[in-house]
Amino acid sequence: MKKNNLFIISGPSGAGEDSIIDGLEKILPVERVITTTTRRLRPGEKSGKPYYFINRDRFIKLIKEKKFFEYAKEYNNNYYGVTNNEISRIIANGKIGLWKIEYKGVITAKKLMPEIIAIFINAPLEILEKRIRKRDKITEKFVQERLEYTKEWLKHLEIYDYIVENEEGKLNQTIAKVAGIIRKNHQTGC
Repeated sequence: MKKNNLFIISGPSGAGEDSIIDGLEKILPVERVITTTTRRLRPGEKSGKPYYFINRDRFIKLIKEKKFFEYAKEYNNNYYGVTNNEISRIIANGKIGLWKIEYKGVITAKKLMPEIIAIFINAPLEILEKRIRKRDKITEKFVQERLEYTKEWLKHLEIYDYIVENEEGKLNQTIAKVAGIIRKNHQTGC
């Protein structure tokens, strides 16, 4: 299999993908793939961190112009996608590209770029629920929607190259496992 510098980190709400990516940034030369979205900014966010924020009309225009490598309309009725320019930027910069994406995006990405390594981050359902409930300003409806979406997600594990369990209290071990997978599969063997 051809090796490259782009890796997918994927998992349901509460799996800890962002914490793992934050940890990887401390030990590997990584660059995050920045997704474009139509969702509203949250406190502390700005364009480019963690997303490029655009309005729905602009997003749809970019779809029509075939500017997206992949995109999807998500559970929250917002669009999310990664532009062709963003993929080119990551591949060209030589760093390890980390792309946080949900399973529908993984399916599309693997069709378009079969050599991309997809790493699924998981935890037991009760742990995922506990982590989701710790978030600010969530409703019971939100928790149930996320858990139902997680159950759907778990039906598609065959699309992943690796599955890593992010056990409670073992984040550093999980980061080390993911770093090992990246080192093994990176184009330069970092």
